[in-house]
Amino acid sequence: MLKKGTKLNSILTGTCPKCQEERMYVDRNPYNLPKLLTMNETCSHCGLQYQLEPSFFYGAMYVNYGLTVAVGVAAFIISKVFIGLDILESFIAIILALVILMPINSRLARNIYINMFVSYDKDAVKKNHDTTI
Repeated sequence: MLKKGTKLNSILTGTCPKCQEERMYVDRNPYNLPKLLTMNETCSHCGLQYQLEPSFFYGAMYVNYGLTVAVGVAAFIISKVFIGLDILESFIAIILALVILMPINSRLARNIYINMFVSYDKDAVKKNHDTTI
């Protein structure tokens, strides 16, 4: 499922979408809020610059919106249909789920967004090391 070279691997692990050798974020823990979206500028293995253009990750806000809606709907269905909470309790469950999962959603949105534009290249590490030698 998380085989190296797949977009799903890069998205879920937060690794470079081109070589999948290095993590994109300075801090691995998404709940370290001051460093939540602090990314390395480039991949030390393949040289990919993560910010492909100025303000590149503004587009990730749209992905984040979709993820937030999906989490809200899932929280409502689980709380209302499966657990049987009333509407106010379901609303509270939605708010809690959104607040708790906000850091994960934010990083996941960035991971999905950059993977829409950059594909895996199995020779990326080899090419970069060949040119530096």
